[in-house]
Amino acid sequence: MSELGALGGYYGYIIVGIILSVVGFLVSARLKSKFQKYSQIGLRNGMSGKEIAEAMLRHYNISNVRVIEHEGFLSDHYNPLTKTVALSHAIYSGRSVMAAAVASHECGHAVQHDQAYAWLTLRSKVVPIVNVAAQAQQWLLLIAFMTIGSMPQLLLICIIAFSITTAFAFITLPVEFDASRRAVAWLESSGTAQAAELDGSKDALKWAAMTYVSAALSSLVMLLYLIMRYVGSRD
Repeated sequence: MSELGALGGYYGYIIVGIILSVVGFLVSARLKSKFQKYSQIGLRNGMSGKEIAEAMLRHYNISNVRVIEHEGFLSDHYNPLTKTVALSHAIYSGRSVMAAAVASHECGHAVQHDQAYAWLTLRSKVVPIVNVAAQAQQWLLLIAFMTIGSMPQLLLICIIAFSITTAFAFITLPVEFDASRRAVAWLESSGTAQAAELDGSKDALKWAAMTYVSAALSSLVMLLYLIMRYVGSRD
């Protein structure tokens, strides 16, 4: 590859990376907008996020998972190690379409865990490795770019770390989409959300899922860029 062609390729990946970063920002802003919108629309049954989560867990005969309140904005999650569905205050106490969507989504993860959903099992197994790779890759990336001419092997290590975190980002996608599918199905079958409430829940969960898609694509572009830099350093 000529130097001019390689340079053009580098700039191409940088431009794509910038575009994806902007897209990620817009998706995140859109999710926050949806959060505000659907947090203002109440459920006709008046149930809180905590009550919805507990009802969904009872439906699936899951008695060993606790629903707890958790600090932070959009920090809701299911922890398979402690078997807790942690809901932020707005979701835990909220009696809105958004509270129903998020609470049932997180319980969707608890159902996945209870039923040994393959993608969740795989993601849980690789979490320790991913944590190490994620902590190391930022420093590795900085040092690699500073010494790229003399130590291309360091860039190779960085590529390995990014490969791990990128793979994890893509493994996460089916886990999140499936949890949302389970959430919507239960909200509908149980009658917890009806008509416009159900449509709002679907819309909110769709934009939440898009944040994961955006993050996965951004990670992939960065990985391809690093590979290109490594190949170029060996020419």
